[in-house]
Amino acid sequence: MRKFLLLAGILALPACSMLSTTPEIAYQPTTVQNELYDLQRWAFEGRIAITGKNDAWSANINWEHTPTEDLIKLSGPLGQGGALIQLNASGVTIDQGGGDVKSSTDVESFINQQVGLAVPVNSLRYWVVGLPDKSQTASTIANGFEQVGWKNQYKTMQPVSSYVLPRNMTVTSETVKLKLFIDQWTLDDKRK
Repeated sequence: MRKFLLLAGILALPACSMLSTTPEIAYQPTTVQNELYDLQRWAFEGRIAITGKNDAWSANINWEHTPTEDLIKLSGPLGQGGALIQLNASGVTIDQGGGDVKSSTDVESFINQQVGLAVPVNSLRYWVVGLPDKSQTASTIANGFEQVGWKNQYKTMQPVSSYVLPRNMTVTSETVKLKLFIDQWTLDDKRK
């Protein structure tokens, strides 16, 4: 029996090394693909960590974008705690579970107050796909761009369908650092 287990273990080693991984690509300003602005639907699953002046937290994140709304689900380890953030033309609604649902038209201040996510969420919708927000001026920096006082640096990119999208990115201001690691992208390639 021992010989069988040893042989099975040895045979399993080469099989593990043959598994392919998605190649990581360095960010290049030329990889900014303007057709991503026209992408109607996308979603990703990953992890987020935010460090501020007085606190830090991390969560799993699932973000779904459609032409009419963004749904951002944050959950702690093993799915505990968290919030569901819904952004649309009317403003923002945050459901923290247990019937605790609140809404506001002051999107960014409200999200910061309720969840502690002190970032420009409307611009972050573009930044997570590797694009500057078209409504704001951006300047190129190493591995990314700076916009509205926030540095967006893309540590690694990954091929998804016919695009190159972020895998690991950092968004920083003078007071906040947000790290995002994206495990999986889902794209609906239907364009405007």
